[in-house]
Amino acid sequence: MSTKHAAAARKFILNKEQEQWHNETLWQVRQKRDNMAMRIPEWEELRELASRIKMHTVTHADYYLELFSSEAERNGATVHWAKDAREHNEIVYSILASHRVKKLVKSKSMLTEECRLNRYLVEKGIDVVESDLGERILQLMGEHPSHIVMPAIHKKREEVGKLFEEKMDSRKGNSDPTYLTHTARKHLRAEFLTADAAMTGANFGVAQTGEVVVCTNEGNADMGTSLCKLHIVSMGIEKLVPDMQSLGVFTRLLARSATGQPSTTYTSHYRKPKDGGEMHIVIVDNGRSEIPGNSEHLPILKCIRCGACMNTCPVYRRSGGYSYTYFIPGPIGINLGMAKCPDKYHDNLSACSLCYSCNNVCPVKINLAEQIYGWRQNLDSLRKANRTKKLMSKGMKFLFGRPALYRTVLKMAPAINRLPRIFVYNRLNAWGYGRELPRFADESFTSMWIKGKIKKTDRQ
Repeated sequence: MSTKHAAAARKFILNKEQEQWHNETLWQVRQKRDNMAMRIPEWEELRELASRIKMHTVTHADYYLELFSSEAERNGATVHWAKDAREHNEIVYSILASHRVKKLVKSKSMLTEECRLNRYLVEKGIDVVESDLGERILQLMGEHPSHIVMPAIHKKREEVGKLFEEKMDSRKGNSDPTYLTHTARKHLRAEFLTADAAMTGANFGVAQTGEVVVCTNEGNADMGTSLCKLHIVSMGIEKLVPDMQSLGVFTRLLARSATGQPSTTYTSHYRKPKDGGEMHIVIVDNGRSEIPGNSEHLPILKCIRCGACMNTCPVYRRSGGYSYTYFIPGPIGINLGMAKCPDKYHDNLSACSLCYSCNNVCPVKINLAEQIYGWRQNLDSLRKANRTKKLMSKGMKFLFGRPALYRTVLKMAPAINRLPRIFVYNRLNAWGYGRELPRFADESFTSMWIKGKIKKTDRQ
């Protein structure tokens, strides 16, 4: 039985050229991450420290949320609390409506993607403009991000060139990256200058000072907040860090893990409203406070959304972000989706080879692979286990528990080598789809051992 992920992945890999460059591009980012990590002798110590800080913060969230809220209000910001996506969207709209905002310019925020804010505001008559270049490209194409850091990584420049011809009246056939960047800059500058309000996400919220930290490479967040008097921040409750010293640990890890840079080009601190303006911070739960009730999966709240697990994942690299049914793909997306709604997102569990590469690169040491394995073990209790696999497991248990029968089957196995392909490669053999079965040996190792055909020197 094919899962939604498997079906979507099969469609993605039909384009072999796309599969190859998607895989190679993301692996290059992984290599850049490795090069950066190797230049810092204390890299593993930083990861361990970041892991402990995050675990401490999420297990004392009540204290740090109150501290952050009080400090932010002391700075002059207005703090709002949203229990779910609906409340988040309603709060944002009420702020915009009270200021008669007609155009909102946004920097990239996966939380607003989670809440589907754009669609909600557009239906209310507000023009929403994504200012991150990748997000803007996808917005104009009517698509959503396929990666949390590089949202349009699946798009080639030729596709972007054609889009700009249609939407920005760029020169026909010109897909030079520099030219396209200048075209986008001109287009977005006009949007910045005519916007009534700006919205940003939050990479970190510093509880000690009540400030929000946003990390970008394009400066789009700074552009929007500099030109607009109204600034709205959308922040999940898990984004808090205790103090400025803690923040320094994460800023050393974030960009190196995400894109292989020493730091993002812009690391912007927003502590208070600009003169004559307003700053609103919407703190969102949307199911996050329920995760600590499951100690096995609590570590996913440590995630700093760097995307390193996606860049290294062999399944994500070869199947693309759209093959996942949760809005965040890759190893972290599999776990977040299951924590959100196992009934809806369990099919993503098949998108993991348990190679543990994600564990090895996660800057806050989330045990992503172990958690995916744990979710898989619970599929039967959720009544979501694959019936074919269950039948196969029962068959293997029956066979392995009967040594005489097992040895008999081993002797008969080489007969498969001489069967016509149609009897071996068919709908009953899902493993054989796209793969060749290995040739069965004429005699098993066990048989050779018993007969003494394995010499003592060979055994050693």
